[in-house]
Parts: sequence; C-alpha cells; structure tokens
Amino acid sequence: MPPKIRKEDALYYHSKGRPGKIQVVPTKETNNQLDLSLAYSPGVAEPCMEIHHNVDDVYKYTAKGNLVAVISNGTAVLGLGDIGPEAGKPVMEGKGILFKIYADIDVFDLELNTKNVDEFVRTVKILEPTFGGVNLEDIKAPECFEIERRLKEELNIPVMHDDQHGTAIISAAALLNGLDLVNKKIEDIRVVVSGAGASAISCTKLYISLGVKRSNVDMFDSKGHINTARTDLDAMKAEFASERRFDSLADAMVGADLFLGLSKANVVSQDMVRSMAKDPMVFAMANPNPEIPYPDAVAAREDVIMATGRSDYPNQVNNVLGFPYIFRGALDVRAREINEEMKLAAVRALADLAKKPVPDIVNLAYNTDNLTFGREYIIPKPVDPRLLTTLAPAVAKAAMDSGMAQYPITDWDAYIQQLEKRLGQDNQISRVIINKARRAPKRVVFADAENVQVLKAAQQVRDEGIATPILLGKEDKIRGIIQANKLDMADVPVIDPYNPDQSANIDRYAEVYFKKRQRKGVNIIEARKMMYYRSSFGAMMVEMGEADALISGLTRNYPDTIRPALQIIGKEAGVKKVAGMYILLTRRGPLFLADTTVNFNPSVDDIVEITELTAQAVERFNIKPRIALVTYSNFGSAKGEDAEKMSAAAAILQQKHPEMIVDGEMQAHLPFDTELLRTNHPFSKLTEDGANTLIFPNLSASNIAYNLLKEVGEYEAIGPILLGMRKPVYVLQLGSSVREIVNMVAIAVVEAQMKE
Repeated sequence: MPPKIRKEDALYYHSKGRPGKIQVVPTKETNNQLDLSLAYSPGVAEPCMEIHHNVDDVYKYTAKGNLVAVISNGTAVLGLGDIGPEAGKPVMEGKGILFKIYADIDVFDLELNTKNVDEFVRTVKILEPTFGGVNLEDIKAPECFEIERRLKEELNIPVMHDDQHGTAIISAAALLNGLDLVNKKIEDIRVVVSGAGASAISCTKLYISLGVKRSNVDMFDSKGHINTARTDLDAMKAEFASERRFDSLADAMVGADLFLGLSKANVVSQDMVRSMAKDPMVFAMANPNPEIPYPDAVAAREDVIMATGRSDYPNQVNNVLGFPYIFRGALDVRAREINEEMKLAAVRALADLAKKPVPDIVNLAYNTDNLTFGREYIIPKPVDPRLLTTLAPAVAKAAMDSGMAQYPITDWDAYIQQLEKRLGQDNQISRVIINKARRAPKRVVFADAENVQVLKAAQQVRDEGIATPILLGKEDKIRGIIQANKLDMADVPVIDPYNPDQSANIDRYAEVYFKKRQRKGVNIIEARKMMYYRSSFGAMMVEMGEADALISGLTRNYPDTIRPALQIIGKEAGVKKVAGMYILLTRRGPLFLADTTVNFNPSVDDIVEITELTAQAVERFNIKPRIALVTYSNFGSAKGEDAEKMSAAAAILQQKHPEMIVDGEMQAHLPFDTELLRTNHPFSKLTEDGANTLIFPNLSASNIAYNLLKEVGEYEAIGPILLGMRKPVYVLQLGSSVREIVNMVAIAVVEAQMKE
C-alpha cells in the first residue's frame, strides 16, 4: 500500500530547515579571491563576449543546456483543480526533484499568475534564453493544448506538457506489450476511453499514431458518449466524435479490447469488465482511486491485463518512467523540440526494456527472485537503473534521425558511460531497501521508545508498511509523548518490563537467559534482574521468535546495548568477531565503511574477518564490493604497525578469496583517484573502478573518517549496521534522526527476510 500521509508530516517536511525542497548550489570553486573574480567580475566578461560572438556558446559556458523550466499557472494541480500558482508551487518543486534524482537535470520552477493564453505564451517565450527546455505542468484543458502548440512553434528549445504526453507514452508502452502478450494486432482492437481531458486525448492520439484506427475509438466525457450527433463539442473532442451511438459506458465496453480510464473512481463494474473481448486490457488510471479497483478487475476476469496509476499494484503507469529521460535525451542533442518521433522512440524503448531480464536490484526492491515479462509486468519499474541509459539514447537518436538535433552524438558508448556517471546509487539504494522491506514487513522491537525521535520513526515505518513496531518502556510516559506530539499510534503495542502483567514473561525469559549464562558467572537472580533492562528484554523477544529484529541504543552507550544482544542472541555460526558498518550515500554511489563501532584495535585475523563480513553485507544489497584496506601507507611506502597489519590482511584475503576485489594497504584518497592508482600502482585490483568499501585499521581511524565525511560532505548515513549477529540487532547512535532510524529499521527488516 502507498504510505499513509498525514497533514502534520507533510507540512513539517516542506517547512523544516530551509523552506521548500530545492536550492541553488555552485558547481565551480568559490574558495578564494581568484575563484570569485573568475566567477563574477572581471573574469565573467570573457565567456560573456564569447557568447556575444557566438550565441550557441551559451551551452558551453552556462548551465542552460542542463536547465529545464517547470512552468504552471496552477489551474489543474494534481487532483486539486484550480488552486492558483502559489498553491501549485510545492508540486512544481517536487517535479524538479524528480528531474534531478532520475536524470540529473536542474530545474527552476516558474509559477505564472495568468490564465490568459497570450500572456502565458509571451512570458515563456521571452524566457527562452535562460532554459534548455520547458516542461509545462498542471495547466487545464483546453488552454494547455493551445499553449503547448504555440510554444512548440515559437521556441527553439524542447517543450512538453507532461500531463498530456507522459501518461500517453508510458501507457502506450504498456499497450504494445499487452497486445504482444495476447497476440492481437493494434489495428484490430476496439478502444473505449473514459475521460476527454488533456491526458485522455493525448493518450488516444498517441495510440492512433501507433496504429489504432480512429474509427475504433469511442470516447466519453462527463456528458456521455462523444458522437457526431452532439452539438456541444469543442474542436479537440470533435476530432474523436464517433458515427456510433452508445447510451452508456457499459454499452460501449461490450466486446471492447481496451478500456482507457482517465476520469474518476468506480465508474467501471466487474460486469462491464466481464463483457469485454477475450484477453481485455483495462488501464484504469484515475488518481488516487482508479475507475475500477485492481482486485475487482482481476477477480472479474482471469485473462485481464490491468494497469493503474497506483504503486501498490502491478503495472503502474507512472510518468516518472518518461519525462526525466525524454528531456535528458532532448537536452543532450540540443533538440529544437520534442516531436512525435521522439515520443514514439520513448514508447518503444520502454516496451522493449520490459522484455529484457530484470536487474537484481529491481528484483530486490520488489521482493522477488525473477520478475519477468508477463501480464503483471508489462512496463518497467521506476527503480530500474537502466531507464536512463535506455530511454535517453533512444530519444536522442530519434531527435537526430528526425532532424531535430543541433548537437548530434557521435560516440554512443561514451554517451552511455556519461549517463551512468551522472547519477550514483545514493537515493536509489534507500528506495530499494525500503521497497523490499514493504514486501514482507517484520516485527521490530524499539527498546528506547521513551524518545520522541524513536516514536516518530516507529509511526513512519508502521504507516509506510515497512515494519510492525513494538514499543518497550513505561506505557504512561510513551503515551504521553505520543499525545504531546499528536502521533497516531493508539494501536501500537507498548510493553513495560516493570509492569506486573509481564512477570510471566520475565520469569520465562530469565530461565532461558540463565541456561545460556549459568556457567559464565550468572545465577538465576541475576538473570531475572537482567530481564528488566529493555535492551535485554527486547533481545530475548527476538531470540524467542516473538519479534524479528531489535532496534536499540539511542539513549544508551553502544557497549551496554550490544553486550546483552551478544549474550542472548549470539553471533552467526563461524563468526568470531562482530563488526559495525556504515553506509554513506554519496554522488559516487553508496560508500561502505567498517569497522566503525565495535573493535578498538583489530588484529590481522580480525581485519580479515571484518572484511569478509562487510563484503557479504555489501553483496546483500546486490552491489559488488570493491574493497580498499586503508591506512597512511601506499603498498609499503611507510612502515608501522597499522601499515603492516593492513598489508598482511590484504595478502591473506587475496589468497583466501582470489575472486574478491580487495587491495591494500593504501591511503584513503588513492582508491578514488583511479588514474593516479593506474599510473603508480598498475598491479592493483582497484585500478579499473576504484573502491566502494573501506576497511580501517582501528576504531579511531574509522570513527573519525565516518564523522568527517558525514558532516563535511553532508552525506546521508545509514547505520551503524551490526555485522555477524545471528538475528538482526541494530544499535542506534546518540542523536540519530528520524530518517536515519527509519533506514535502519528497513535494513533490519530486509535482513530478517533474508535470514528467514
């Protein structure tokens, strides 16, 4: 299910810190007077004059070529209607975020205070020197058609109204693949359309471009069937007026091959689906609730192919599958417009991608081993990393073939490599982990629930379907915090070990603990006393199978939390040392650091085991670990205990695991400067792609490095992740944010799924 969104959470998200969701960030050095003189006066005069002599140099010396305007007048905002330009601004900022995270395109959002088509067009036209492309958004019909038409004629940069064309492109790919599955020809199918707004008309036009016969289309607006007998049709609707007459949508759907819904919820019944032709396609895309719920449609017909706009069911028609990559390809060849050929190229590229083997990271996100082309997978998933490198080149090539490109690409391999480098897997890995956790949420015990950050995180993971939280602590205190912060957690269980109602569990847990520790200096009285500590009580719940994972430590010292977990749950078979790992989400992709929390001064053998545990953990994220053992020396350049220790560990690892990409000892910068590494140490296993995993010689070095990178680099962190435990136990750092706690819970759930 989609996450539950509360008003308070949404308002806080948009207002916390810097108001809004976007900011402008410099891309050049600004560290000294020379930098500033180059950035502005007098140095800026040089590129100004170059552009003056050759206006196309604006793409060489400014951000124009990677800058898109997201422009709206707020007259058709999401499902909210005409709410005005200011009220639509949060949506436009959100669209800018999607452009950035999926295709590395920068956005300025512009909200225009006009409903006049001439004013709108003139405003955008005089802004053309600023932007490389224009994304029109949330403009009501029929004005949106006229605005887009005129801007495409008058501007020399790509313009697209995503509300029209985005849904059309994604659903058209689904249509092609659906027809392929059921062996129907596009020119033979009959189509019924519910809705006659911008999106419905654009979808229908694109389907006709692909081969649907206009005479086989029956469209309905709020007044009924659009046919030649009606005298109230505007020019856009009149184009789809049918010679047939249908009194109702139900009558029209009898024998239809495709139902396209872009209207309102619950206008289609199961009987209407049953009346359709063999192997019908139902694209019910009204938001937030479709024309017929997904479960009802598939229950009505076993042979139905169903798509909606929702993320909680198969075949989601999501515009994010299209617009970032369409604009990426158009910008990269400086296309003069986004034409029909480019849209059709995107359609076919999307359709073809769905037929190819799915990457492990997509299977991981959707908790399946083998997501394959079929009735429940006819369009790619939004987390598929291949979308950028598949759609953008297809669109760019179509722009070149159709004469729209002003800057043609000559080296396609280099272009694809450039696309791959644009985006790391920073946000992607978080999304994948959370999506996988949602597929099979587990019971997670929060041992420090008398903390507002923990409670907010517990509510979030419950609302998003990531986990089922169990709160440990004094119930009156926890309920008081919940009430004071207006949290919605009345149904979340609270367990207080000191409550007399828990005495039976205390006795039962104490007996188990005593049997584990009776020959290690613990008597039954001490065992019972230990069970009153929440970290021990929570660990015992996990050990006894009454919970699946433990989250603790936010208000306690790290050793105080890890010790009872080790004593009660214990290490995985064969593991001698547990270790802590952090993930930093960087533009290079995720960076894994270990050991950051447990072992003060590990030996050579300890380093070897820590590296093995870390490599296994990285592989669980479907990422190939590339490991550097870092210290102050480069391959014997300096002597000392740490250098010799890391060198010895690297030698052992290479002998034990010849397939492992691991090397050392080396300074921390070297595995990221692959050119320097190739020049000076060409024998290294890290010369090709560098490192994504760093192993440190001691706790001091790792902790310093982690905290510096996190604060100075402003990287989001996930961790510490405790490696080597038999069951998931994660110990939070003091001061962990709600977001960090949620990420930890998601990883704990995924680990519980794997161990299960």
